[in-house]
Amino acid sequence: MSDRMTERMSEETIVLIGHGMVGQRFLEELAERGVTGRARVVVLCEEPRPAYDRVHLTSYFSGTSPEELSMLPEGFAEEHGIELLVGDPAAAVDRAARTVTTASGRTFAYDRLVLATGSYPFVPPVPGKDSEGCFVYRTIEDVRAIEEYAKNAESGVVVGGGLLGLEAAGALKGLGLRTHIVEFNPRLMAIQVDEGGGAALRRTVEEMGLQVHTGVAGQEITADDAGAVTGMVLSDGSTLAADLVVFSAGVRPRDQLARESGLAVGERGGVVIDERCRTSDPEVYAIGECALAADGMVYGLVAPGYEMATTAAEAISRSLAGDGGCDASFTSADTSTKLKLLGVDVASFGDAHGRTEGCLDVVYADSRSGVYKKLVIGADGTLLGGVLVGDADSYGLLRPLTGSVPPAAPEQLVLPAGLAPPTAIGPSALPDEAIICSCHNVAKGAIRAAVTDSGCATVPDVKRCTKAGTGCGSCVKVLTQLVNDELAAGGVEVDTGLCPCFSHTRQELYEIVRALRITSYRALLDGHGREAARGGDGCEVCKPAVGSIIASLAPSIGADVYVLEGEQAALQDTNDHFLANLQKNGSYSVVPRIPGGEITPEKLIVIGEVARDFGLYTKITGGQRIDLFGARVDQLPMIWARLVEAGFESGHAYGKALRTVKSCVGSTWCRYGVQDSVRMAIDLELRYRGLRSPHKLKSAVSGCARECAEAMGKDFGVIATANGWNLYVGGNGGATPRHADLLAQDLSDAELVRLIDRFLMFYIRTADRLERTSVWLERIEGGLDHVRDVVVHDSLGICDELEALMAAHVANYRDEWAETINDPEKLRRFVSFVNAPGAPDPTVQFVPERDQMKPDLAILAAGPELPVRRTLEGSNHA
Repeated sequence: MSDRMTERMSEETIVLIGHGMVGQRFLEELAERGVTGRARVVVLCEEPRPAYDRVHLTSYFSGTSPEELSMLPEGFAEEHGIELLVGDPAAAVDRAARTVTTASGRTFAYDRLVLATGSYPFVPPVPGKDSEGCFVYRTIEDVRAIEEYAKNAESGVVVGGGLLGLEAAGALKGLGLRTHIVEFNPRLMAIQVDEGGGAALRRTVEEMGLQVHTGVAGQEITADDAGAVTGMVLSDGSTLAADLVVFSAGVRPRDQLARESGLAVGERGGVVIDERCRTSDPEVYAIGECALAADGMVYGLVAPGYEMATTAAEAISRSLAGDGGCDASFTSADTSTKLKLLGVDVASFGDAHGRTEGCLDVVYADSRSGVYKKLVIGADGTLLGGVLVGDADSYGLLRPLTGSVPPAAPEQLVLPAGLAPPTAIGPSALPDEAIICSCHNVAKGAIRAAVTDSGCATVPDVKRCTKAGTGCGSCVKVLTQLVNDELAAGGVEVDTGLCPCFSHTRQELYEIVRALRITSYRALLDGHGREAARGGDGCEVCKPAVGSIIASLAPSIGADVYVLEGEQAALQDTNDHFLANLQKNGSYSVVPRIPGGEITPEKLIVIGEVARDFGLYTKITGGQRIDLFGARVDQLPMIWARLVEAGFESGHAYGKALRTVKSCVGSTWCRYGVQDSVRMAIDLELRYRGLRSPHKLKSAVSGCARECAEAMGKDFGVIATANGWNLYVGGNGGATPRHADLLAQDLSDAELVRLIDRFLMFYIRTADRLERTSVWLERIEGGLDHVRDVVVHDSLGICDELEALMAAHVANYRDEWAETINDPEKLRRFVSFVNAPGAPDPTVQFVPERDQMKPDLAILAAGPELPVRRTLEGSNHA
């Protein structure tokens, strides 16, 4: 035991019951105040894993792993000496003895106790609610159970049309189930939006194929003789066939421990706390959804929970220091919300329902595009609140203006950008006391001070200094504008250039290369780079970006560009440099293209033989390909020579290019398939293979609405309908998951290909460096509506040009590895070391980190206590 731990054991002990998002924030606040260095901190966590991002729980269905959802920074507990016990919840609190006993029987004495037990899902007392196939939607274990059960289900019902209910409905739809939403209130999201907003939201949701039933309740859940769900009877007498039911009808405070220990609780639940988050026992605190605040509210949002965590940490810190004062207090909270549900922007703030006496409404509605905006204005012109559905871009400006008279007429604030006249409104018009980041309660004045007083010169600097923008992220757009405005006001020129070499953006460089038909990086740098950069070597930011631009435009500007030829080779990053992905142990991966996941037995045998002969680790990926890991640089040409001979070509896993077009089996085999998704996936992958772009591109084609290929999580996804194909764009299943948006529907084969051609070339033309389509679609002015106008309706008159650019790419495609292995000059770069001879040095041997082909007997012998998990370390193929 360390001296530090021994010292702590003689000092005070803080026990935290519950380790969710709010509990983790409390620990971070303690650490920031140095409390973890002065007191022992014990955390009792009920779930089998530490705190994770419950707000983005649905992203699990898009491929986000529990590890990616984790909110516990690696090494945080160890660094701060926090004792974290997972899977062992508190079972009893003895306030007289000041002890907490866990479910396993362990007992911990405390000096300060903090309850962060959160809430539990409310399940209406409906007959049949305990049938097999009934679930709640709260934890990772819940969503895993739903995912598994849905594999044998065709339809589902979600009880509840609030925030979580719509999230759950989207998850069921994504799992391929016909989905019903049952909401007792007369509209969806009744707490957040008004009647008009609810109508707009309902129209959009129903257009996505979900069936909405409002103003009714579930009366009974029917089941078969085995006790499995078969349907639901509604209060109006109608019935819904269903194999699965998810209850998402609200939550209730988890206050059982408090009740049993004699703490005061509210009449309708919730542990009563004062402005310092203290309960009726001054040594016991409560924070988050389990707490009943001084204003009589139980807050179910994460931002108020974070405020409570800050308040409690400050109060405990002061108490440990013998200071009875406390600057922080919590009496009420801002319940404004901005979310994207089922791909639809929904936001509400202030007096969204217009309950203030004498208030007036200013409304803009466009049912065609599913946009509804309402501002609530006081008699004196004060902005009191609002509702935004379908277009919430102005939320970041409007919410901080609540309580003041806006600097522009209210009607100008709700009109779309293309219809509104120029106004003076912008972040600079906000008062200094306006809260920009509600997650961390950061005001505009603090952001300005970070720039002017603390010397922050970039948005990341301001984030580190103030924490603004590090929560839900909805304020980042306004934050960026504020930082740039403040720098400009201080006489600092805000540089929007790509890098120190170019003052132009990537989009501007693309237009320069295209218009002037520039075919080399050197010509572009010397002719259009910054004065100081001309004649230099460039930098690691602009070289790959310019290389990508030239490669994507090469056929149309008359350039004969091969990625490893001449100057172009010097522009590539590590992966492109060797046409393979560098792994953490210094070896490389080999990823042949397998269009649509379709492969012959003969080709499978070749892959197996190559893996065996070169001792490579093999893995089937989520993109329906087979990755081979562990190859040395000098082995790559030999491996690819055999693969090319067998008919394989580069899968471009190393490039910012098209990766895969995933596919289900479609109408050829599946009894639900309505179109041949395999054929379409192969056609699309072969058409767009090798297409260089600002970032990697992923796609999928599903043969029916069950969506087994997960097309709505892709940069461009295709879903079959009885009338053709629906095209979705801007999806992303990575760390910041985003469902794709419907661009066009019921397309013929030719119409589908034409729109994808246009969409991809417009993205390549206008996106920033390393900007995924998901981020680009939310950043580009006008968003999806603008992109639709351009690529579907040809509003800019450039569609012929976009199609010509794609046609040139398709006509001039060349497989990079096929060209490489047939060119002795190109093969010269594939050596283990710069000074290595043609053959490997026999004294240097490649030793795998572990035996990947045999079971680890030591682990197996250890018994069931140790999990046996065989993974490939270092893989970066999604």
